[in-house]
Amino acid sequence: MEPPFPSSAAPRTFPCRQCGASLAYQPGTELLKCPYCGYENHIEARQDPIEERDFRAVLAEQEAREDHIEVLTVHCEQCGAETTLDPNVTADACPFCDTPFVQTAVSQRIVKPQALLPFRVTREEAQAAFRKWIRGLWFAPNDVKRYARREERLAGMYIPHWTYDAVTTTAYTGQRGEYYYVSETYTAIENGKPVTRRRQVRKTRWYPASGVVRNHFDDVLVCASNSLPRKYITALEPWDLEALTPYDDAYLSGFRAESYSVDLEMGFGIAASRMEPVIDATIRQDIGGDTQRILSKRTRYDDITFKHLLLPVWISAYRYRDKVYRFMINARTGEVQGERPWSWVKITLAVLAGLIVAAVVAYLYSQSR
Repeated sequence: MEPPFPSSAAPRTFPCRQCGASLAYQPGTELLKCPYCGYENHIEARQDPIEERDFRAVLAEQEAREDHIEVLTVHCEQCGAETTLDPNVTADACPFCDTPFVQTAVSQRIVKPQALLPFRVTREEAQAAFRKWIRGLWFAPNDVKRYARREERLAGMYIPHWTYDAVTTTAYTGQRGEYYYVSETYTAIENGKPVTRRRQVRKTRWYPASGVVRNHFDDVLVCASNSLPRKYITALEPWDLEALTPYDDAYLSGFRAESYSVDLEMGFGIAASRMEPVIDATIRQDIGGDTQRILSKRTRYDDITFKHLLLPVWISAYRYRDKVYRFMINARTGEVQGERPWSWVKITLAVLAGLIVAAVVAYLYSQSR
């Protein structure tokens, strides 16, 4: 069993040895830097192995006792997100939905993070990537594009994730389809007269199939946050998980971290749904033939292990006509994903222009015949 988290009322801080201000992690480096006097402190590289933990053993431990950590967090009443703030900040706006909130201390029961990916994309690089993305949006209102000039709401967040390894054994029943062709006659009209023609038509013979297949899954990634639209956070993949570093508070200095809202067991359910298409593809390959039907399957999951990770994202939210739109940037690759409004005026004009062009082309074609 891993040692318990140390309890603390605030996130760990790293004071500057020269002026006493808080040092902040510098994305893309191994340095903590003072924003006031420029003093730099090197983060010592840790050589601890990042080990997979046994899924079922940890679930059993949680039923008996779960380690506690008391951290200063804020709960957003609007979207439900729970995030940390800097110790000297008592009020701010939620980075997920832009709703104002006030910091309160709560006790969290969580599994200790084992590893993280440090920020590599700087705030300036993230802002440039966002500007490029928002200006490239088709049919976006012009005043939304002006939001690209705003920089104060861009927040660096560590988003919790799980990874799961598993060996699956799946018993299935299905059908193997094999194509064959038959000739058939049909009647066509040519020059106003009926004409008999022949053509080849594809048909399928079905044969029963059954069997057992095995799959090995490694690092199936699941976002452990319900605060972000899953389709957007998934679209930020891939992550360079081979660059994971053992968890160290120093990398969190100057950034926020979200507590997970998808627990270990719920996360595996999501991971299993991500495994399913791969299992289906293996079954179809095992069935063979030209086409396949899967009638039933039963999967057993063995050797399940997991890691709890923190992955870096630049995130912001803005309001447009009383609706909140969120966007996020992969702080390793610069990939941008997000919600956006549509300008129905621009869409209507584009549709009308398309109809006019189509009408002109049709007219010119009819005149040329």
